[in-house]
Amino acid sequence: MEEFTVLLVDDEAEFRELLAKRLGKRKLKVLTAGDAAEALRLLASTPVDVVVLDVRMPGMSGTDALREIKARLPSVEVLMLTGHAQLDVALAGMELGAFDYLLKPVDLDALLYRLQDAYRRKHLRESGGGSDPRK
Repeated sequence: MEEFTVLLVDDEAEFRELLAKRLGKRKLKVLTAGDAAEALRLLASTPVDVVVLDVRMPGMSGTDALREIKARLPSVEVLMLTGHAQLDVALAGMELGAFDYLLKPVDLDALLYRLQDAYRRKHLRESGGGSDPRK
């Protein structure tokens, strides 16, 4: 697997740290944030390829954070993650530029597959060529 940097943003510390550890064992560089404000501060100073963003967090919601991330760093891909199956939230996130939407508890292999796709899309976009790997 090609190395790239992932930022996990989730207010559930145990879930966030367990997922970070599991992704780190797959040779990904993983950063974590407990809320959207912390994530935005981190993104301002640290290059990140893909953000995994919880939809429901205290303070700024994942949808609002997505809007802000895409305004500041349009090439960063964002995977939305939630424990609540809400089609309207998923559609809103996709319209705002989210790469995909996954439900908790997330299957690690499915997450890795989507992370790789998101990274490839970012890399292709930055290199000026290629097509969308979701197709």
